Amino acid sequence: MSVSPGLFAGADGTLRCRWCESTPAYQHYHDKEWGFPVTDDRRLFEKLCLEGFQAGLSWLTILNKREAFRRGFAEFDAERVARFGPKDVERLLGDAGIVRHRGKIESAINNAQRVLELREEFGSLAAYAWGFEPDPASRPRRITQKALQAMSTSPESVAMSKDLKKRGWSFVGPTTVYAFMQAMGLVNDHVEDCHARELALAARAKLRMPRPR
Repeated sequence: MSVSPGLFAGADGTLRCRWCESTPAYQHYHDKEWGFPVTDDRRLFEKLCLEGFQAGLSWLTILNKREAFRRGFAEFDAERVARFGPKDVERLLGDAGIVRHRGKIESAINNAQRVLELREEFGSLAAYAWGFEPDPASRPRRITQKALQAMSTSPESVAMSKDLKKRGWSFVGPTTVYAFMQAMGLVNDHVEDCHARELALAARAKLRMPRPR
């Protein structure tokens, strides 16, 4: 079977984005999570934190450590993480299950505090983040491997990154924010003919859009 660039065929013939080929866990994440719209504040905050921890690493490395991150960071409950202090930083620096980087740990705590500020203003992190969803008309007509290679950022990820930094967030550069948008379904970057693309589009069509209060 001829397979388009950017795709691979699994043992069952299912076409998937090539980036998830390496392990079954990666394929499960691709099939069930990546690109499907998320409006749950905990998951959105978790992803922003983990994208920050990923800097310089592969997402598979972070995915394999995700359960340890969840245990260490109070299941990414922003209110709880916002109260972390120096003892928690030292505890996390001693946790071999996560990425032990002081700057990134302190950034996650800082960003949790900033989440609470966003909730005061917008009602939820979801309402804030989905305000940066791009107009579908601004997206490539077809999502191909070539199109994706030219899109490590977008005007919306640049704008969101700039706004977050102005609000005091850290480890939220435009590339990090674009990866967050891809994962949380603000954009659908499953390659054309990937079996998950239409499923993610259908989920977006049913989404109840979070609105600022």
